[in-house]
Amino acid sequence: MGVSKAVLGEPSIVKAMIQGGARFIADSRIENIEKMRVAGISTEFVLLRTPLSQAESVVRSADISLNTELDTLKKLSYYAKACNKNHQVIVMVELGDLREGVLPLDLSEFIRQTISLSHIKIVGIGCNLACYGGVKPADKNMHELSELFDIIENEFHLGLTIISGGNSANYEWYKSTKHVGNINNFRLGESILLGLETVNRTTIPGLHTGAFQLVAEVIESKKKPSLPFGEIGQDAFGKVPIFKDQGIRQRVIIALGKQDILASGLKSNNGLKILGASSDHIIIDSKNKNLQVGDEVKFNLDYGCLLAAMTSPFIRKRFIYCNDHSRMDH
Repeated sequence: MGVSKAVLGEPSIVKAMIQGGARFIADSRIENIEKMRVAGISTEFVLLRTPLSQAESVVRSADISLNTELDTLKKLSYYAKACNKNHQVIVMVELGDLREGVLPLDLSEFIRQTISLSHIKIVGIGCNLACYGGVKPADKNMHELSELFDIIENEFHLGLTIISGGNSANYEWYKSTKHVGNINNFRLGESILLGLETVNRTTIPGLHTGAFQLVAEVIESKKKPSLPFGEIGQDAFGKVPIFKDQGIRQRVIIALGKQDILASGLKSNNGLKILGASSDHIIIDSKNKNLQVGDEVKFNLDYGCLLAAMTSPFIRKRFIYCNDHSRMDH
């Protein structure tokens, strides 16, 4: 599954995922899935979370949804019946990361109650790791998911087709394990978009880490002291900042701020040091580079920064198509 939530279901990027071999497109926002359908994207859509209040929209726009609550499943069944269709679900199991998931001891009873719903079809089970609790995918928890699949199949004979072992954090486990078991699916976002596995943020061989670039305009460039002068109180976000005296430095301000991106997730292509940010300004030590007002500076982005930048209405998005792979490094 190619995960499109970090790019807000942008059709240009989703088409590239599908061309690259993604069998499903998964997103956490039903609004993004609706946008992709309107754009004419033809694939199986998976909703990665299921708010009770959006159950009708989920049935109409998502082919499959991830679920952990019976009340939500009942609502999905109700609207699926009204639409004269069956809604497919993947039941998520809690394997330690403490985000979403049915506890393993409760899984059989949860499955039993779910299959009693007239217009719900269980097509798989899955788990999520390394998102909230940072728990790594490993042979132990992956083997447990495979065992749970066997238990459910032996008890209910559902013919489950999807055993979703996790996300981009599963890359290292998948490459090193000798026993994949029953797992046949991953939900991949960051590894496709940014070329990284997400346990240690190392580059996946053969992938590009600079497919997304943020270009910002310099709106001030001046030599200034590195220490503020005057009595220090709280900044605009309620924190008392601490500074180190490094003398007079060439300081640059770019026309972005915390309203647009996570400044900590920006990675300068030419050694610029980000000193801090307010709502609408990012302050940079330009390392005495001769940057002038109106110049542009470029940054790579980490996943959180990409998510924020794609969400910001104040950042213009431009897509560059390149069919010649030999040109992608230029």
